[in-house]
Order: sequence, then structure tokens, then C-alpha cells
Amino acid sequence: MSNDEHDLPDLDLDEHLEASETERDEAKGRHPAATSRRASWERPTRIAVASLALVAIMFLFVFPTRSYLAQQHQVTSARNAVAALKQQNAQLALQAKRLQTPGEIERLAREQFNMVLPNEQAYTVLSSDSTTTTTATP
Repeated sequence: MSNDEHDLPDLDLDEHLEASETERDEAKGRHPAATSRRASWERPTRIAVASLALVAIMFLFVFPTRSYLAQQHQVTSARNAVAALKQQNAQLALQAKRLQTPGEIERLAREQFNMVLPNEQAYTVLSSDSTTTTTATP
């Protein structure tokens, strides 16, 4: 056997694939134009499927992540508000404790209600509202 007997005919691979595809389509009873129409539908179908996949990914990952981050922001704001209210509550508790002492009760009674203890006399100092104005004549 010589090398010439084992050589395959010089066909281009693309031509061979096209020929075999056409032969398969003809064997199945398809017209060559039908395969080109099918090929033209492939790209829009791929685009539609890719778009649907992108929308599905957004619904599955992007929107829940956005909601999660918004909730984390709300939780942080609520924690800050609670901390401020706890501080205010502590200050008010100290003030309430201080208001229960006898000295503070006496001070407020004297200032706000002009009260005095028994055996004390209250004096009120009135200011003179009359102001003297002089007019100089030149």
C-alpha cells in the first residue's frame, strides 16, 4: 500500500459539514430554506431567554439585596433612636429622684408658689415703675 492510496480527497472541512447538513435536512424532508429560517429565529430566541434570565436574576438577587440594605438602615436608625431614648430616660429618672428630696421640694415651693415655712414671714419687694424723664429746653 502506498501513501497515495490512503490519502483522502482534498475537501475543505466547512464544505464537508455543509454538505452533510444539507444531506441530513433533505433526508428528513426539510427544505434548505426552512433551516435558514430556523437559524434566523435562534438569535432573537437567545436574546429573549437571556433577557428573561437577567430579569429572574434581578428578582432573585438584586431586589432582595436592596430591601435587605434598606432594612439594615432602618434597624440602625431604630437602634440610634433607642439609645437616645435610653439616655433621656436615665436623665429623667435622675431628675425625678432629685425632685423627691425635701430640699428640692422646698426650693420649688418657694420659687414657684411663694410659699414659706411656718413661723416665717414672706416679703415681696416691689420695684418702682415710675421713671423720671426730663426734657431739656435749649
